Amino acid sequence: MTLSPRAMTPLISVMALALLAPPLLAGGAPARRAKAPAAAPKPVAADSSIIPLPLTPIVPAEKRACTTRTPSGLGYTMLRPGSGTKPAVDATVLVNYIGYLASTGVVFDQGMQTPMPVGQVIPGFSQGLQLMAKTGVARICIPAAMGYGAQASGPIPANSDLVFQVELLDFRTAAEMAEAEKQQAGQAGAEKGAAPQQ
Repeated sequence: MTLSPRAMTPLISVMALALLAPPLLAGGAPARRAKAPAAAPKPVAADSSIIPLPLTPIVPAEKRACTTRTPSGLGYTMLRPGSGTKPAVDATVLVNYIGYLASTGVVFDQGMQTPMPVGQVIPGFSQGLQLMAKTGVARICIPAAMGYGAQASGPIPANSDLVFQVELLDFRTAAEMAEAEKQQAGQAGAEKGAAPQQ
């Protein structure tokens, strides 16, 4: 028995369809392809130890070094240059900062949007701030002699080299600060002298 090509076309179509269609189970539902079972997550063993407070992160060694030194011995690395003028020693800055020990990386202090008078902080921090422009971020490496020296200060041991990462958000000159204080005093006086309303 020979089939003509014309007669074979429907036969080939039926055979292709049978190969492409999913197999049917006994109940008439198509069989699903089995997925590889997902590995079950390993249970984490409970740790009953207490986390010591305050939580003190450790900064890695590569973030405790500075690339440039000033003649005074202050180290710094400009992580993001700022723009514009730099604060003078009589300015007040607004900063985000984190302070840590150069030897171990133990964080001893940090703050967000913290105002600081440039001339009333440790000498190394003051010098570092004066190297920065607004929006800049710097790593400042302060030798112990430009920090707290032979005296311990809170969590900072005596004779410790310090590192700060500082972001200079903004600053005001001494004249701008004096004008702001004058305006506040004037507003407070005006509010005090105002007649009470009934």
